[in-house]
Amino acid sequence: MYLKTVSDGEATGEIAEAYARERADMGMVMNATRALSARPDMLVPVDRLLNQLRDGFSLGLAAFRMITLVVAKHVPSSYCSHVYFRGVTRFVGREQALAIQTDHRSAGLSERDVAMLDYAEQIAIDASRIRAADIDRLRAVGFTDLNIADIAYAASFRCFLSRYFDAVGATAELPFLDEDPAVRERLAVGKP
Repeated sequence: MYLKTVSDGEATGEIAEAYARERADMGMVMNATRALSARPDMLVPVDRLLNQLRDGFSLGLAAFRMITLVVAKHVPSSYCSHVYFRGVTRFVGREQALAIQTDHRSAGLSERDVAMLDYAEQIAIDASRIRAADIDRLRAVGFTDLNIADIAYAASFRCFLSRYFDAVGATAELPFLDEDPAVRERLAVGKP
């Protein structure tokens, strides 16, 4: 980490509570959470927004994680690619997660999932190029306006967080790194 963050021993109040929750859930405090503590007053609101978006995501957690994996590739963010590859693997298996990360269009996904990930990818690459026809395509495969808003929120928020994590030097923790060096290399889409 390039910046000084709140250590476990320095954590008090809401930061200590956030660290304790994450340690209870994951067995550790992620570098992402520590990175947010460089501006202590922002950790809790940013974490709350992420949790609200993820936990209330109208398309479910698997879709949220697939969107995040695809967006992380295009930001590009090695940290988020490693973390969300692990998350997507839990839902679809390792080989399918690799296929999605490589090229979601040829990963054997449904037309609906491909359209969702195409939209998320375009948000990461250049959202200014999105037109009404892109939204019409999403509606044509069954997405509601709430679903489309959720996809846009998830993709845009991941762009924000991934760029922040890179800007302050957050790196992926060992439990998120794949055991295969070739896969780790593939997921290192940004900083090594």
